Amino acid sequence: MVNRGSERYFDILIYCFLILIAVVAVFPLLYVFSVSLTPYSEVLRNGGFVVIPHKITFEAYRLLFGMESIPRAFGVTAFVTVVGTAVNLILSVLLAFPLSRKKLKGRGLFIFLIVFSMMFSGGLIPTYLVVKGTGILNTIWAMIIPGAVSTFNVLVAKTFFEGLPEELYESAHIDGAGEFTILTRIALPLSIPVLLTVGLFYMVGNWNVFFPAVFYVTDTDLNPLQVIVRGLLMSAESAESNVDATLPTNTLRMASVVVACLPVIAIYPFVQKHLTKGMLIGALKG
Repeated sequence: MVNRGSERYFDILIYCFLILIAVVAVFPLLYVFSVSLTPYSEVLRNGGFVVIPHKITFEAYRLLFGMESIPRAFGVTAFVTVVGTAVNLILSVLLAFPLSRKKLKGRGLFIFLIVFSMMFSGGLIPTYLVVKGTGILNTIWAMIIPGAVSTFNVLVAKTFFEGLPEELYESAHIDGAGEFTILTRIALPLSIPVLLTVGLFYMVGNWNVFFPAVFYVTDTDLNPLQVIVRGLLMSAESAESNVDATLPTNTLRMASVVVACLPVIAIYPFVQKHLTKGMLIGALKG
């Protein structure tokens, strides 16, 4: 017989632990957002630590969006995110669906090569030479093409496709449908949860693109938002070392972080349900 008292104490312990984890996760976000809205004089008066602002100002955001580089970087990042995610999904689906078909010749070899690439890579210099050799160096496509396919996301999508009833495919074949028709008319409409899951992973990666821009792009007009934010953080630290109290260095730094993170944070709640469902289905079926 279960001891209800012990069970209640265990539930209380679990809830306390979850609340602690939530506070640890939310507090840095609250701190960054609060400092970005606090007048710089108040930030200095409080030693840089502000959790709930007593006065609210958008001075840091006005300075931030007054810079010529920020709107341009937003445009570059938006293009990489939208076009890159579309390219990622198309290529991943076109790779995952054939691999899910057990009648594919050489299926085991292809899966082995894909998993092998997940554990071993060519390295930075060979990748740079490939990017240079393909002629996309110092173009916006250098931030999209080299990471167009994620092995992990392909395996998640493949596992989901394997879990779809084989009878659907057989019925479509009897009606004269080809593999591409089966993919577009049957498999994809049933794969919305896993497509949203994989798409979210790709979208976050594309929005936060940084290293490809640093390694493959030298044109400052093609710098994405994350590179610009990094430059702002470094310049803010340099300004603070000169003790220039007229420039809102700390608030400007926090405002840039908020601008870089807010779009993803705003989108996540709308796809969180599908994200959980897609991950469970893509991991357990098959």
